[in-house]
Amino acid sequence: MAWVLAPIRLGDLLAAGAVPIILLMRRGSLLTQVLVANLLIMIAAVVATLLATKANVNLSSKPQTAFVLGLAVALSIAVNVVMLQRRFRPLERLVDEMERADLTRPGGNLLAPVNGGADSEEVRRLHDAFRVMLERLEAERRRTSSAALRAQEQERARVARDLHDEVNQALTGVLLRLEAVSTKAPIELSHELAETKALANQAMQELLTLARALRPTALDDHGLVAALGGLVDEIERRGQIHAVFQSEGDFGVLPADVQLVVYRVAQEAMSNAVRHADAANVTVELRRERGGAGDTIRLIVGDDGHGFTFDQASAGLGLPGMRERALLVGGDVQVESRPDLGTRVRLSVPLEAPG
Repeated sequence: MAWVLAPIRLGDLLAAGAVPIILLMRRGSLLTQVLVANLLIMIAAVVATLLATKANVNLSSKPQTAFVLGLAVALSIAVNVVMLQRRFRPLERLVDEMERADLTRPGGNLLAPVNGGADSEEVRRLHDAFRVMLERLEAERRRTSSAALRAQEQERARVARDLHDEVNQALTGVLLRLEAVSTKAPIELSHELAETKALANQAMQELLTLARALRPTALDDHGLVAALGGLVDEIERRGQIHAVFQSEGDFGVLPADVQLVVYRVAQEAMSNAVRHADAANVTVELRRERGGAGDTIRLIVGDDGHGFTFDQASAGLGLPGMRERALLVGGDVQVESRPDLGTRVRLSVPLEAPG
């Protein structure tokens, strides 16, 4: 059988294969696009050579020519594939690292060093530039989040003072007036006055509880352990859930922002256990672990509730807020939960070693 290369026209080539190749170049990866572009260049070179020499070439009469031509094209494609894969592999690895970058995980972005021997100078520059950009973004996010949360704490403290100093005093005045009126009121009004005083006392207690939740005075006055113990005792007093608190280590000297972050994370985790998990038991563990590079504060809040799914966590259980607070002190929050298996909230905050 004789293989004859018919006269080649550029229009026929475009109609037969150029359109699918162009679509592949538009939709494929960068490596695929470069390979296809090189293949088109080789095809164009072969076609130009044939047009410049002979329009008709009988390959059966010159099998050596067909073999050499095919071998040259195959070798060119193989060299292109090997060389381009070698040059594009570091770039693809960098793209993967960019896609995995997560500002909510401090120190977890682009930690793997680039390969100075295999990676090109451009890839190293891209790697360094992206790492510097992430560091700036992380620092800026930490600064703005710190300012926002600090303003939030200041506003909470102001509202708590107003509730305690003004509203609480007003309720105290109401109780004193009721007490004075009850001594002169007719006997048939004594029952109504007693109920009114009981409601006023209940309102005062709820007001004090709300003020303590807004600004933990025990944290300022007695320290982290006493404040967490107060939270657990408050849950016990409500009688909704059985709570246990355990602490291990010395927490006498801690930065104020670390204490506040640990307290708020514990408060949010226990609130989720009471309001959402339908748990019967909650355990709160606080430990200070010694290390050569510095101590680590670990908080674990666990419950035996029904747990939650990823969609439920995204719907508003306060988990992003916990992570945002932990980031302010260089900490990390891990949450383990599955339906009907309970929830574990783990907070780790590293402390700098004393100079």
